[in-house]
Amino acid sequence: MALAGSVSLAVAMGVGRFAFTPLLPMMLRDGTIDIAQGSWLATANYLGYLAGALLCMVLPRSWSGAVMIRFGLIATVLLTLGMALPLPALWPLLRFLAGVVSAVVFVFTAGWCLARLARLGAPAMAGAIFTGPGLGIALSGLAATVMVAVHWSAATGWLVFALLAAVLSVVVWPVFKGADPAAPSAAATAPPPAPPAPVGGGTAEMTVFTLAYGLAGFGYIITATFLPVIAREALPGSVWLDLFWPILGLAVVAGALLTTRVPTRFDTRLVLAVCYAIQGLGVILTLFVSSLAGFIVSSALVGLFITSISFFAMQEARRLRPHHAARFMGLLTALYGIGQIAGPPLTAALLARLPSRAEGFGWSLGIASAALAAGACLYVVMYVVWPRRTARA
Repeated sequence: MALAGSVSLAVAMGVGRFAFTPLLPMMLRDGTIDIAQGSWLATANYLGYLAGALLCMVLPRSWSGAVMIRFGLIATVLLTLGMALPLPALWPLLRFLAGVVSAVVFVFTAGWCLARLARLGAPAMAGAIFTGPGLGIALSGLAATVMVAVHWSAATGWLVFALLAAVLSVVVWPVFKGADPAAPSAAATAPPPAPPAPVGGGTAEMTVFTLAYGLAGFGYIITATFLPVIAREALPGSVWLDLFWPILGLAVVAGALLTTRVPTRFDTRLVLAVCYAIQGLGVILTLFVSSLAGFIVSSALVGLFITSISFFAMQEARRLRPHHAARFMGLLTALYGIGQIAGPPLTAALLARLPSRAEGFGWSLGIASAALAAGACLYVVMYVVWPRRTARA
């Protein structure tokens, strides 16, 4: 069950959402787009993801999760296939719809698989589900490395990724069937007695927290969108250029597996501050260490905390709004999405106004790292101003 969920997210997120990143250098090489157009294609996808996340909040609860997952897998294959068509005017719409579908598949896969694992008495396997995006990123990145080596076109690359998504979808298709699992009985799932939980946070604390989480979406997205292009600017001719993206994906997998092992005695806000600070260091590292080692470490540090930040933020959201957690999580997801949307247009604007790509990317990464540093500071402020006396849930 956890493996099927991981594969589903690998298709929807690793291919449907992030396959564009390793293919962007190939599209630039083929002359089908320029860097500004590539930035707007990325923005269209992030807008779609935000729209999809908001859509999930209003979809009827009676809709079958298994059916929605299957629909999303088919749609991902078709939308990826569509990017191989020589119709550049259609590409922004395809990337937008791919973003919508990736959000829908993410939400329904997580909900459906978590409920099934709870029924099976294996909630500890939940972390394995969220390795999917990282596995998809790593797999698509490795495939792109081969395609660059044999000089395939970007259109061929989209065809390969559509085929990959189709094969993976066929593998997990039989798992997603039947009615949605009913929630386990309260007696079966009741946790052992625990210390009293905090009653929630005030408006000021929630406002600061929401702002801090939105900064995370902006902080990582420039690296997650342009890493292969940035590497080509800094290390022209290197044979390792296309391996940095798979390294980031493997780091995402590691982060998903390690997150649940962080001791609950640590205050979530301080944990988030550390995650932001280290990821911010990863974002800016290549500006000072423009070497193979610098890019490897940078890719690992950025990828390692993408899942962790979201996981810990959702934990804190449940503490701040224990009785209305779902709505607050929706707001947080929206702000995170807006942060992601802001990254590529900023990069495009800087690239257009500065004399070289190196300067444009340098300023973009510097601003992104500063955003993460600001977010880390906000969490420290929250820890000092609003102390709490209980451990994380």
